[in-house]
Amino acid sequence: MKQRISVVLALATALLVGAPAAAHASPVSAQSLRSAVDAALTQRATKSHAGTHVEITRRDGDSRAFGTAVLKSGSGTDDHPEGWLFLAERSGGAWKVALDGTTAFGDMAAESGLLSVQERGAFTGGTVGVNAGSDFRTGMRLPFAVGQSWGMYGGPHPWGSSGAWSSLDLAGGDGRVLAARGGTAYTMCKGWVRVIHDRGYSTDYYHLFNNISANGLAVGEGAFLGNQGTDVTCGGAATGAHVHFGLRQNSAYVGIAGHGIGKWAIENGGAAYQGSALHGSNRVYAGGGLYNYGALGFTQGVVDANGGGSLNKRSGPGTGYGVVGSVGDGATVTISCSSYGTSHTGRYGTTNLWNRLSDGTWISDAFLWTGVNGTINGFC
Repeated sequence: MKQRISVVLALATALLVGAPAAAHASPVSAQSLRSAVDAALTQRATKSHAGTHVEITRRDGDSRAFGTAVLKSGSGTDDHPEGWLFLAERSGGAWKVALDGTTAFGDMAAESGLLSVQERGAFTGGTVGVNAGSDFRTGMRLPFAVGQSWGMYGGPHPWGSSGAWSSLDLAGGDGRVLAARGGTAYTMCKGWVRVIHDRGYSTDYYHLFNNISANGLAVGEGAFLGNQGTDVTCGGAATGAHVHFGLRQNSAYVGIAGHGIGKWAIENGGAAYQGSALHGSNRVYAGGGLYNYGALGFTQGVVDANGGGSLNKRSGPGTGYGVVGSVGDGATVTISCSSYGTSHTGRYGTTNLWNRLSDGTWISDAFLWTGVNGTINGFC
């Protein structure tokens, strides 16, 4: 009986550190790993913090480790925690730690047996802070059910008290927060889930309750992540149930303005938490409701007649061609290819680019929001 109890205790201890019994690491090694992660966090910090939250979620004995690393923000402040994934390797009795978005992290990821093939593909490229440039397509929907309307109670504002206006505060509907696009999910701490997508993007969801516990979980678009709530386990404040939805690219928060989310083009206001969103000519200001139209495809656009109504469709790329129909403001269209024709001025300026739609008709790019200032499916 004593031998059986010893085996059970050994297995339980191994599970606590996230490794099989045969790969159990010593307490001294575990503490040195946490100290090394804390040191890496301090070097990456962009502001003062209120302690760390480190989860070692995978280990290969005393040689390699993977997990989440968070710098907590002060409780009750208009601030949010900072968080990264980390990889660590032990050599010569010391741990080398790399946080995601760095060259060192990518190098470790390429060789790490702790990661899935999907994770290695997502982690082996990119430089911290490289943003969309002139391509603001995300392929994302709003983070709730298609067909529902939620309030945008906070327009573009930072993930915290400073930095890029990367985030929206959303609340309402059935309260179920869903993945804006498919990807790989990680629970950064209680109430905070991150999903890493393609094209360098990732999305953060904070203040959740009943959120999933994920450690590299593959999730599809619309997967349940948690319920809107007021959780501030890793810091910050929440006066009412909502989800703080943040956009990142290449391991840094990027301005959400200009990006298309759920067929809305997000725009900044004069101050944080203000701003608006445009669907065609329909503008909704902070405090108003956003209807979730679903994700805009990478070869699709939303008609913006710059004032409502409808837009003529023509048989060729210019007003010299005959009118062969019309399409309403806010409609979603699919673009087959593009060409140059007569110039027109729309909400975002003047262009002579025309787009051939999937039905063979043409409309001016001046009256179409695609997320790109130019062609999105090649030239005819």
